Amino acid sequence: MIELEGVPELIDPVMVAAFEGWNDAGDAASTAVAHLDREWKGEVFAALDAEDYYDFQVNRPTVFTEGGTRKVQWPSTRLSVVRVKGETPRDLVLVRGIEPSMRWRSFCNEILGFAHELGVELVVILGALLGDTPHTRPVPVSGVTSDPALARTMDLEETKYEGPTGIVGILQEACTHVGVPAVSLWAAVPHYVSQPPNPKATLALLNRLEDLLGVRVPLGELTEDARAWQLGVDQLASEDSEVAEYVQSLEEARDTAELPEASGEAIAREFERYLRRRDGEPGRGGQNRATDGGTGRTWPKPPRSGHDRDQEPGGDDSDPGESSDPGESGESSED
Repeated sequence: MIELEGVPELIDPVMVAAFEGWNDAGDAASTAVAHLDREWKGEVFAALDAEDYYDFQVNRPTVFTEGGTRKVQWPSTRLSVVRVKGETPRDLVLVRGIEPSMRWRSFCNEILGFAHELGVELVVILGALLGDTPHTRPVPVSGVTSDPALARTMDLEETKYEGPTGIVGILQEACTHVGVPAVSLWAAVPHYVSQPPNPKATLALLNRLEDLLGVRVPLGELTEDARAWQLGVDQLASEDSEVAEYVQSLEEARDTAELPEASGEAIAREFERYLRRRDGEPGRGGQNRATDGGTGRTWPKPPRSGHDRDQEPGGDDSDPGESSDPGESGESSED
């Protein structure tokens, strides 16, 4: 049994996790969880033992000086808790670390042990993959689950992916196996500009998380960072005619694939987000909630974009084969 000291009783806790590595193209997912931890001043209450899960020749420790003393920081996965304040406050349990090198089943069981002790009601895992998507268009974010009932109640895609997977897929399946509702959100990062950071993809993941949970995420300077990132890529593309032509072809393909009602649904989603920010309230009640018939709980039901409905996660937009290094390529959104 996991002993938790100094952790207060949590309110409607949701676990949000992301892992650096194969499932984190452009560091978009891990940066999103780091942003939540920083903006809401998360308090670390546990860390998984690095000796159990990491190959230190692959993920090396780092040394640093603090107050005149040399210290070593080992690669690990840390858990923190943040409280989202408002008229109806709730708590988020943030899990941030590096994809483990070994003992994945034990790794997932340990995380699920914390989820059980904390009374976590839903697990949301963030990921990012490389795809044939132009940097000039909104970042596609797919929400998927392997639970058919959860897919219906939360209006998500039921995953049909078959193939190699990362820790995101394994953790999601482990949650489903023990009856913990689990969802993964995948952002598609342009494969021709895959180097981290990618604040535009991070922003897209946070916006989708807002819609999923019905909370208001403080964005800080992230919106401006995303705008500056796109302007920088625009400048680089304009200096190479072949790249500019390729981006234009991706834009045309994307625009053709969008459903006619996509723009209207996107406007509706942005308007709902605007209302949450204007009122400064989480906005978790009302008609935008669905009931999980198996548990009697209610879950926020996000509006969906035309792209989410039209694009099968892990389909044509994703192209993990663009890089020979799986740590850079991400994976298809099977989860």
